[in-house]
Amino acid sequence: MAAFPEERSSSLGRRADRAFLADRGDRHLTLRGITEADLPELLRVDREAFPGEPYPVFVVRQLYDIHGDRILVLDDGEELLGYILFVNTSDGYVSWIMSLAVTPHQQGHGLGRRLMVEALRRLRAERVHQVRLTVEPTNAAAIMLYRSLGFSSEEGVQRDYFGPDEHRLLMTLAL
Repeated sequence: MAAFPEERSSSLGRRADRAFLADRGDRHLTLRGITEADLPELLRVDREAFPGEPYPVFVVRQLYDIHGDRILVLDDGEELLGYILFVNTSDGYVSWIMSLAVTPHQQGHGLGRRLMVEALRRLRAERVHQVRLTVEPTNAAAIMLYRSLGFSSEEGVQRDYFGPDEHRLLMTLAL
C-alpha cells in the first residue's frame, strides 16, 4: 500500500493534535474544532492572512452556524494561528477547501500543511472521492503546498473566477 504524500512528511509528529512552535518557546499548538468563542480570533487571523479581502463578520458567523464542524483551528493557548474550512457537496462525493489561513508571522512553519493533512484525513475517513480548491495564481507558496500534498491543476487558471480580473487556479486531489 502506497503512503499518501502527507504520511511521508517527517514534520508530522506522532500525535495528530500537537505541534511544536519553534519561535514560541516550549508551548505546543493544538489542532481542534472551532468554538463560538473563537470567532473573534478567527476573524483576526482572516484579516491578517487576507488583508485585502477578509471575510465579512456576517459571513464568518453564518459559516460557523452552517459548517462549524468543518472549521478546524490551530491554537497556541493564547491565540489562534490558523484555520481551515472545508465543505462537502450535498452528494458527499466532492469536498471544497473554502479557506486555509495562517497568520503571517507563522507562515512557513508547516502550520498550513498540518491543517490540510488533518482535513484530508477526515475527508478520507468520510470516503470523499475528490477535494477541490482555488488559489490565487501568483501564490507560489500555497501552490507548492497543495502540489506537495498531491493536488494537480489540469484545468489551469480560471479567468474571472471571482469576477473581472479575479483569476484563480483550480486544483484537484483524488482521494
